[in-house]
Amino acid sequence: MELRGSIRGLLQNKLTVLSLIILGVVFLAGVLAPLLAPNDPTLVSLENKFLSPCTRFPLGTDHLGRCILSRLMYGAMVSLGSALLVMVITAMISVSVGTLSGYRGGWVDSLLMRLCDVFLAFPNLVLTLVIVGMLGPGLVNVIIAMVSVQWVWYARIIRGMVLSLKERGFILSARVAGTPPWLIIIRHIFPNIIPYIVVLATLDLGMVILHISGLSFLGLGVQPPTPEWGAMLNDAKQFLRSDPKLIMFPGAMILLVVISFNLLGDALRDVIEFYES
Repeated sequence: MELRGSIRGLLQNKLTVLSLIILGVVFLAGVLAPLLAPNDPTLVSLENKFLSPCTRFPLGTDHLGRCILSRLMYGAMVSLGSALLVMVITAMISVSVGTLSGYRGGWVDSLLMRLCDVFLAFPNLVLTLVIVGMLGPGLVNVIIAMVSVQWVWYARIIRGMVLSLKERGFILSARVAGTPPWLIIIRHIFPNIIPYIVVLATLDLGMVILHISGLSFLGLGVQPPTPEWGAMLNDAKQFLRSDPKLIMFPGAMILLVVISFNLLGDALRDVIEFYES
């Protein structure tokens, strides 16, 4: 009943429904881009540059004659896919570290948390730029850099949750009954922390997309000719006055997706708080 009630509560919020629709359309457009895109996103055709929207090019073309709509669709696959990959890897590492640190305690907890303190001593974006600068530009290196920075914050939050949970009555009862620690973690701890991790990840997905797009805008992320929203902004900045549509479309996509993730994360958080109260 709680699951049904949660879904019903989410669907009663019009902004949440709109966010789900936007994210669903963008996700499907990215996944089905090879089938739905009207043109090759990397095909250069200088005789077609700066075209206005038409039947062949629904959103027009850029300075190299490439189809803007096709690049947006393929860019959705890159931007959303890389952001989801960052969050999945981050969650796996942080859940493992945070759970081990909080449940085991002692010198293991002290060692892991001191390691987290070292990373937290630096601003996230600055540390990400440093790691990308050391590894070199490229999407894979951006993902490695963001995961290296992101897991620390999640690990500390998860550790706090585990510390609180392991003193609860049902955990103490399981320990007294002789239940192995790994089974307690799987049966009792994970089910109680996963909903919070989902909310945190949903709220942070917008930030991750902004960082990936920002690094691509600076030339440190996705490299040409691969279509990506931040890279499209970088290509379009020099034509801001002469052809503003080049920067308007990818900017609008980033704005819509980030706002949608933020609204969805807020709605999920409200549902969890409602069932806790």
